[in-house]
Amino acid sequence: MDIINPNCSQIENVSYTCSSNQHLGARLGLYMFFTCSITITIFGNLCIIISISHFRQLSSPTNYLLLSLATTDLCLGLFIMPYSMVRTVESCWHFGNLFCKIHYSFDLSLSIISIFHLCMIAIDRFYAVCEPLYYRVKITMFVVKRLILFCWSIPMIFSLGVVASNSHVSGIEGYEILVKCFYVCPITFNKLWSMVIFFTCFFTPGSLMVGIYVKIFLVSERHAKFLENAVRDVTEISCKISKKKERKAAKKLAILMSVFLSCWLPLFVIFLIDPFINFSTPKIMFEVFNWFSYINSTCNPILYGFLYPWFRKSLKHIICGRICDPLSHTNLFSDE
Repeated sequence: MDIINPNCSQIENVSYTCSSNQHLGARLGLYMFFTCSITITIFGNLCIIISISHFRQLSSPTNYLLLSLATTDLCLGLFIMPYSMVRTVESCWHFGNLFCKIHYSFDLSLSIISIFHLCMIAIDRFYAVCEPLYYRVKITMFVVKRLILFCWSIPMIFSLGVVASNSHVSGIEGYEILVKCFYVCPITFNKLWSMVIFFTCFFTPGSLMVGIYVKIFLVSERHAKFLENAVRDVTEISCKISKKKERKAAKKLAILMSVFLSCWLPLFVIFLIDPFINFSTPKIMFEVFNWFSYINSTCNPILYGFLYPWFRKSLKHIICGRICDPLSHTNLFSDE
């Protein structure tokens, strides 16, 4: 069925003004919460970018992946989340039909880019932990640059092409009426594209991440057990320290996957099932789960950056304004 070409003047009982059903206090509370989330997202990812760009000691293939991920999440915080905040709180799209498509396409592309980066970071960690002898051969700066190019180019071409062609809403009756007459910018996919989006943008990279982190977890557990059964002599203390590090690394992996799945799984499940239940999912549920996905960009700099001691130390240099100190380039790995 073709999409209806709307004539808003012929639609009865249509309100042409935007109005929110929420009380002023609730709206102010939501604005404060979302503003805090946006501020943390921008500040956290900006600190990651400054740290890796400024401190030469942090120039490594792994950290360049973190730098690219932080750039993606910073763009989400700067250019996507503020407009989504207004749409969520006001239950209305104030920025016109053209900007709706622009916002929609870049929201989708940056989200996929962020997921792809998380997947590449998992691959990097796999070689570092499970294949350490081949790590420097497999994960070179040249390879990382190719991976970053892939993470940015493919999702961007895919998302811009899908949204610009309107193929994601082809066959959805009344979609243009919602946008042009009711002042909304709905997050909508037809049956075909809901399955394509779910399997290519979430299920495949997500399954790869889960498989990789489970493998890393098992290897870490095996290392810990080996150290536990090691001969207890003068090296007993160092064995205990190494065992503690292995356990701590395994816990970090569990946290990474828990946060990723908690933030992204609900939204992609809604994307998948909504077209098959005649788009009956409550709007509030869409908005809540959509902000769960944004919160992942808030958590990424904390999970992938500031858990490392050298990033925490670089943050102190940035906050205290000591990044111009020549010693700041050489003391990130020194003892406190």
